[in-house]
Amino acid sequence: MNLSYTLQRVAEFQRERPAITEEGRVLSYAALDDQVARIASALRTRHGLEAGDRVGLWMENCLEYLPLMFGVWRAGLAVVPINAKLHAKELQWILDNSGAKLCFVTPDKAAQLAELPIGASLPPIIETGSRDHAALLAGDAVGESPASIEDEAWLFYTSGTTGRPKGAILTHRNLLFTAHAYTADIDYIDHRDTCFHAAPLSHGAGCWAVTFAVRGGHNVIIPGSFEPERILRALPQYSNVAMFAAPTMLTRLVAHPLAGSADTRNLKTISYGGAPMYVADIKRAMATFGPKFYQLFGQGESPMTISGLPKWMHAESDHPRYDERLGSTGIARTGCAIRVVDDQGRELPRGEVGEIITRSDCVMKGYWANPEANAKALRDGWLWTGDLGAMDAEGLLTIKDRSKDMIISGGSNIYPREIEEVLLTHPAVLEAAVVSRPHADWGEEVVAYVVRRPGAQVEAGDLDRHCLDNIARYKRPRGYRLVAALPKNNYGKVLKTELRAWLIGESRD
Repeated sequence: MNLSYTLQRVAEFQRERPAITEEGRVLSYAALDDQVARIASALRTRHGLEAGDRVGLWMENCLEYLPLMFGVWRAGLAVVPINAKLHAKELQWILDNSGAKLCFVTPDKAAQLAELPIGASLPPIIETGSRDHAALLAGDAVGESPASIEDEAWLFYTSGTTGRPKGAILTHRNLLFTAHAYTADIDYIDHRDTCFHAAPLSHGAGCWAVTFAVRGGHNVIIPGSFEPERILRALPQYSNVAMFAAPTMLTRLVAHPLAGSADTRNLKTISYGGAPMYVADIKRAMATFGPKFYQLFGQGESPMTISGLPKWMHAESDHPRYDERLGSTGIARTGCAIRVVDDQGRELPRGEVGEIITRSDCVMKGYWANPEANAKALRDGWLWTGDLGAMDAEGLLTIKDRSKDMIISGGSNIYPREIEEVLLTHPAVLEAAVVSRPHADWGEEVVAYVVRRPGAQVEAGDLDRHCLDNIARYKRPRGYRLVAALPKNNYGKVLKTELRAWLIGESRD
């Protein structure tokens, strides 16, 4: 059993149904499976790749992405999906670290390779739309993949906000478990369902693409950078539309002038995750689109699948702890175990804050060529996430912060997310991020970076009064910085390391 085998079975019983669409180009399941079989044959015979070899995909979202990905799997190889927003030097490092034997790139990415020094070491590069790419589809087709369910399928490199990224090894079992968990917890999928892909296929959206492909759904590629208007205008053209959105994407979608008047009757589900979604923001989203949301908590090391807040909990607005529920990441996903533990791995009583650990068939095999990181992250079958959280009596998990982001001031633990949640309830605040700076007496003190809504006016004193009205005095920021934008990585996560660097720069001025 492997991902390629599952696609073959779908293609047998719904040959002519659409599998992938991108701006008028359509691949049926029969055509997709044929391309996959021919690509697999060429990878093994024309390019001499052997079972277990890695193949990079440095590509923008496009129709060619999924045939290449499944073609790699049909050949018994592993995919290295690489964020298209990375610099060519970052690409080079990932290809070198993973030992990739081949890399596919879209034309815009091929042009970026000129940024590398002359003579830079790279594996063979094939540009989509080129003669070499066409040759992949011109040969014979192969049958079933030799890969087993325990073989490596996807080598996912983390975003690397604090140093070099680490390659999480995900097996066919891991990705199939992600697909099964989607249908168990989020939505049933069949040929009537559509998945929009506006987020990078190299990341979480790629997991959803696999999920819909192995269930016979319709994957619709929204190419280019994220543009809310294109999504809103495309909704009426497809049935039962689902999509994954990072919180920053969702807030932009809600803020678009067309959001309130767009025809969203065909919108079935937006799953969101990857960064904190604040209660004020998800309430605005539901006021616009209705309770069509599923919040997920996962990591590259356990993709999209640790805990989840189901749609019915989003909809149950008369629940006495409604806001607390919305502020949580929900309950353990089907087949997943979650614990909150101290630094010795002892499970903590409900309500106490500790590190979140998880165990399931979704947890990675390990990090690529990184035994030190493996020893830290994988212990006795459990993945130590590095996130701090607490679990309540109902089993709802609330993430407080990354362990490295917690602030200790005067001996008290302060969780930046709690302050960020309060700041975002101010009508003039669009985004907020909280970090610490050293303090001679208290050890650390809180500083808030705030982005105002367009046209809104608010000053530090207004924000300070707002915090004092809503949280304990010791938690409130001792400084406010009004900025035009927050620094973010290529996945939309706020780079608090950069914010701390800004503070250090201030102290030197």
